[in-house]
Amino acid sequence: MLIGVPREIKDNENRVALTPAGVEELTSRGHQVMVETGAGSGSGILDEEYEIAGAEIVEDSPQLIRAADMIVKVKEPLPSEYELFRPGQILFTYLHLAAEPELTRALIENRVTAIAYETIQLSDGSLPLLKPMSEVAGRMAVQVGAQFLEKPYGGRGVLLGGVPGVPPAEVVILGGGIVGSNAARIALGMGAHVTVIEKNPERLRYLSDIFHGNIMLVMSNRYNIERAVGYADLLIGAVLIPGAKTPLLVTEEMVMAMKPGSVIVDIDVDQGGCIETVDRRTTHSDPVYMKHDVVHYSVGNVAAAVPRTSTFALTNATLPYILQIAEMGVRRAVLADDSLAKGVNVIGGAVVHQAVAEALGLNYVPLEEMWIGQ
Repeated sequence: MLIGVPREIKDNENRVALTPAGVEELTSRGHQVMVETGAGSGSGILDEEYEIAGAEIVEDSPQLIRAADMIVKVKEPLPSEYELFRPGQILFTYLHLAAEPELTRALIENRVTAIAYETIQLSDGSLPLLKPMSEVAGRMAVQVGAQFLEKPYGGRGVLLGGVPGVPPAEVVILGGGIVGSNAARIALGMGAHVTVIEKNPERLRYLSDIFHGNIMLVMSNRYNIERAVGYADLLIGAVLIPGAKTPLLVTEEMVMAMKPGSVIVDIDVDQGGCIETVDRRTTHSDPVYMKHDVVHYSVGNVAAAVPRTSTFALTNATLPYILQIAEMGVRRAVLADDSLAKGVNVIGGAVVHQAVAEALGLNYVPLEEMWIGQ
């Protein structure tokens, strides 16, 4: 199989979808790998390292995308890339299609086989390709929140951990999953007072065990959310339903009641966001906006701020699936692995992930129906 690794073109997206070690794994098994010039530079990986591993370095991105049997990326394609894809081509990346109607339409029209990192799901419900970036994003959420709480950035001028005689900041985290638990760990380590709001009682018990009672754990309901949002200095959205649009948990009225200069960091923005006033995605070049005197940070690729760490963490998780698809072909690989099957969002001009179809009001076709008679 011919695998293509284009350079990411999203604002300040410095991650890359394959490392030289991954290239070597693929080429040693007889596959071809094309890497666009400079694709790894943002992560500190030189073209020469890819060449030594067996890759062909290609200067022309359209040529690379059109030629490859499988394109591996980090982030979703942007409009300038939509028409480069062809029928039957495999696209393997983060897609977040529930919030991307135009991209979904392009994948349908071009009859691309689109497999989303974020919906590959193991039998225990875990998301193995989302987990490493969720770990990074959760930790980054507290770092950027602490920064934007500083007065020069529009914040209240609050030090997250306080000092002796002065109370620490109140950090409220919506969701106790991978993002939320990592955010709680960093916030606690920085000395903040931490509240995690979670709807799953078993997850609350787990968090109680691992944090030894050092954070406040609250059951998710409107009353508790409204109360916690009201006292938050830093509010972090960390809610995810695989493939689906994120539920709205914090209303505009709740945000209006927040303290002036408090900060919102919504990690869920790729799936629509769980806070009503997070009505746009921002970028690393222009990361925040003010609304109701509250700083809003809604960068969709927060982990790209630490690309070296993120690239190696992500590719450690994605490479086994890339190898599986390359070795077996997409149909055999999907039929052999239920977790990979859950990653298929679009194939043959049809949406085959129910949550995506429901979020966008599109017709849902079960994946197995697409292969009847084949």
